[in-house]
Amino acid sequence: MEVQENAALLSAKRIEPKLVGIRRHLHQHPELSHEEFETTAYIRRQLEEAGIRILTQYSLKTGLVAEIGGLLDGPVIALRADIDGLPVQEETGLPFASQHPGKMHACGHDFHTAALLGTALMLKKIEHELQGAVRFIFQPAEEKAAGAAKVLASGALKDVTAIYGMHNKPDLPVGTIGIRSGALMAAADGFLVELQGKGSHAAVPEASIDPILTAAHMVVALQSIVSRNVSPLESAVVSVTRLHTGTAWNVIPEKAVLDGTVRTFDEDVRARVTERFGEIVNGVAAAYGTTARLRWLPGPPPVNNDEELAEAASRTAKRLGLTVVTPKPSPAGEDFAYYQQQIPGFFAFMGTAGPHEWHHPAFDVDEGALAVSSAFFAELAVEELKRLHAVQLQA
Repeated sequence: MEVQENAALLSAKRIEPKLVGIRRHLHQHPELSHEEFETTAYIRRQLEEAGIRILTQYSLKTGLVAEIGGLLDGPVIALRADIDGLPVQEETGLPFASQHPGKMHACGHDFHTAALLGTALMLKKIEHELQGAVRFIFQPAEEKAAGAAKVLASGALKDVTAIYGMHNKPDLPVGTIGIRSGALMAAADGFLVELQGKGSHAAVPEASIDPILTAAHMVVALQSIVSRNVSPLESAVVSVTRLHTGTAWNVIPEKAVLDGTVRTFDEDVRARVTERFGEIVNGVAAAYGTTARLRWLPGPPPVNNDEELAEAASRTAKRLGLTVVTPKPSPAGEDFAYYQQQIPGFFAFMGTAGPHEWHHPAFDVDEGALAVSSAFFAELAVEELKRLHAVQLQA
């Protein structure tokens, strides 16, 4: 679609070549979670060149926090982008493809970072007009679901009223934004089950306690959680994704290990699935004479959008001439959810018209979405500071 160009979009368009250059530089130099040292240094240079203050009191090993505004008394809001790449070998064939073998921005965090830097550049020009302060969180280690916790531990959100973020969405056109109140992305938990049996010659199975047989029944039984313990009006995913066992065709092994992931959108459902999972693992193991050790690997909770913030975002998007849609919740996880446990938060899906889904080796975005994203969050920040400042004055 052709996006209607108002003042914010026109302003973003003027810096679009710079944003494209930033995104391509980041795309060429991806760094994995907790290793984003050069990425952090590059972001720092971009902010310093624009005269944007960096808040060094919030100490992070990688990633950084910056701020614009605060010249007048008013609320503080935060905008967040994630900065890490993935251990994926790039197959895009782009002239600015990753220069680091086995590493790639296959989830679009280069896009998120460039767009947020664009928002910062736009807001810096009108800093004296802001009715409060905008804090910029360039967060590390989202792919490990560990970066948000580090930002929270630094104290960077202690005086923040609300936080806003986004993820690119390849299946939405440029100029379209997905806005939903309530659950948008899933809680992403993991599990590891170790089964101990007794090995034997494959021709003498009665002398064994077969962990493969146990594992096979366990995989099937675990599927009953979704079909029989979760209401048809609710949703959950239980996926066993790996099963490791055995060394030879004629040997029944002693051990089997299976692992995978559980996705849920509601904390009550999450608790129910977790409890039932443990019961099935222990019950099936006992039924076949094996012993089981379950390691539950809790991930981020569901991304749960504040209704008032979602409504404000929708008003801003429509004012910019963007197409607003209500997206289906995504079973992918996002550690932005940890922020929403502490303060009201809003997370959007920004249309990027990509050829492939997240984490694909040929993943890419339409760079026309950079200016749209920067303009949307700049406009949203201005309007939200006005709204929250008015609320503050009435309190």
